[in-house]
Amino acid sequence: MSEPHSTPATPRSKPAKPYSEYPLFAHAAGVWAKKIRGKLHYSGPWDDPEAALAKYLEQKDSLHAGRTPRPDPAGLTIKDLANAFLQAKQALVDAGELARLTWGDYKTACDEVVAVFGKNRLLADVAPDDFARLRDRLAKKWGPHRLGKTIQFVRSVFKYAFEAGLIDSQTCFGPGFKRPSKKTLRIHRAKQGPKLFTAEEIRRLLDAAGGQLRAMILLGNNCGYGNSDCGNLLQTAVDLDAGWVRFPRPKTGIDRRCPMWPETVAAVREALDARPEAKKAEHSGLVFITRYGDSWHTGTTYGPLSREFSKLLRRLRINSRNGLGFYSLRHSHRTVADEARDQPAADYIMGHARDDMASVYRERISDDRLKAIAEYVRRWLFAEKGAPPVE
Repeated sequence: MSEPHSTPATPRSKPAKPYSEYPLFAHAAGVWAKKIRGKLHYSGPWDDPEAALAKYLEQKDSLHAGRTPRPDPAGLTIKDLANAFLQAKQALVDAGELARLTWGDYKTACDEVVAVFGKNRLLADVAPDDFARLRDRLAKKWGPHRLGKTIQFVRSVFKYAFEAGLIDSQTCFGPGFKRPSKKTLRIHRAKQGPKLFTAEEIRRLLDAAGGQLRAMILLGNNCGYGNSDCGNLLQTAVDLDAGWVRFPRPKTGIDRRCPMWPETVAAVREALDARPEAKKAEHSGLVFITRYGDSWHTGTTYGPLSREFSKLLRRLRINSRNGLGFYSLRHSHRTVADEARDQPAADYIMGHARDDMASVYRERISDDRLKAIAEYVRRWLFAEKGAPPVE
């Protein structure tokens, strides 16, 4: 028996308007639509013109005023909330007020909520036992630190719903949706061990690394710079002749100023001399550009710098401790810098702010104090005469 011949589907004919004054038109996508302020808005399928009209009438005042229509609280779903929240946070990213990495954390939190509650679950139906189930899932996936962080992000999502007027009362999370206790966090951190390198390990990293990676490792230990600091560092922030770098923390905007070691200055000069051309104009002022012409900072947890540094750790076989990565250089810097016993100067180099009266009244920190911190860490690292004891 021969195979039946398939016939191409015939496009449906657009229906006529139910009556001449009907405000919507039949769009080829099979829905009723209307163009408002230069943008198409869809209201419902062809076969239900009355429901499409009802939706248009409900939203028309907001649409004609250029506002996003407010969802009906009674019909607001988890998916609606997640989309509205992420769009609001995306606007902050676009305005430069929120880091892309933080937006990614919010997206992860929203994905977990949708996975447990269901995207079509009505927000009004969510109860404390749902949050308890969500916490159980998160606790099985992640350690206490990330668990606590994600719980706080989830709380922010539902707080947004109330503050944005999407719901009429604040969400009750119940007693089963609390962050891990400080005791739990302390025990977990003790099990993981210290997130810092020994001086000998950093020297091995410097000997094995080349070009830009070596310069970034030096900045990590010299100035306490992390992944985002190195990836976003501007050429205008670096004065190689004077040997200083002044670059506010990208995460908080807090001012920082640090004297650069001769080794750091030389490595940054070498990196700039061999620096590839940036693909995008927005990256042309950066100190460091990958060999592909991109920024080292992608706003993700595991970006180019993390990957390259992890490869180096594996090659040198010094990656056996949990949580050890490029950011651990910042931990190492601060741990050693504190031994110099000038906490305000160490804070200033790190870009840490303290909520105390001394910080309110302190107008400046002298260059000599900052140089003393940098030199103390340098002597520790390179084990020069008179250096503090090496591990």
